[in-house]
Amino acid sequence: MLNLNPEFYTVWNYRRNILINGIFPACSPAEKHETLSNDLSMTTAALKAHPKVYWIWNHRRWCLENLPDGGEGDDPQAWRRSSWERELFIVDKMFDRDPRNFHVWNYRRYVLSNMPVPRTAASELAFTTKMIESKLSNFSAWHHRTKVFSSLRTSSELDIHHYLPNEFEIVHNALYTEPNDQGVWLYHRWLMGTGEDRQLLEREIGVIQELLCEEPSNKWCMESLVRYKQMLLQNHSSTLGNSEAQNLVRQCLDLLRKLEELDPARRQRYQDLAAEVKT
Repeated sequence: MLNLNPEFYTVWNYRRNILINGIFPACSPAEKHETLSNDLSMTTAALKAHPKVYWIWNHRRWCLENLPDGGEGDDPQAWRRSSWERELFIVDKMFDRDPRNFHVWNYRRYVLSNMPVPRTAASELAFTTKMIESKLSNFSAWHHRTKVFSSLRTSSELDIHHYLPNEFEIVHNALYTEPNDQGVWLYHRWLMGTGEDRQLLEREIGVIQELLCEEPSNKWCMESLVRYKQMLLQNHSSTLGNSEAQNLVRQCLDLLRKLEELDPARRQRYQDLAAEVKT
């Protein structure tokens, strides 16, 4: 039935109940390992035809989480370690078929967080760089990169401040190469944070202003300029002169009027933003 319809989640649940209550109690660890390995092979074949079915990915997780201790020699983690390492290899192969499949990216994060021998964040950062360089419009790769950097911020593995200049250089190149790609702009916004650094805000406003001169109808440039100039007004009002603040407000309102003309479907949104700028 699962070969006919892999989205039939009730059958997946029924299969797990059969394994848990009917087969595993009478199995040796080696037999249990073999049974789960067979299910992993079955779902590997299923994913080739149905790479975006949640229930197949969920069953793989269940198989990996129920692997028994054991293996060749005296290493009780041998089966687990080899299975998790093979899983990462399978994920990489899935990227060859579709490097933007968010199911695969989510599953990769799951595998990385559960591997008996974890990969370093630095190696995962290099992996996302490779994926982004091969396809700048890979939204999932940019999103995964935010997860990697978030983990770096909570560890001492890498000096995050050392990597930020290089990170902005990567993003600037991507913005000029794919100025209409949403993923790159959202990643840039993530890098900017809440706008506490005035020098950074002013530098990036300058970069985007230059890009807008080359792409005068680019709505992402305009929206980002409004966003970052608003941050200047909200976070650094005490260090802005009155004329400078008024000039920023005028610039934001001009950009929002242009956005209304370019993107009339979102006119009300831009009007709401203009009301915020005025307050």
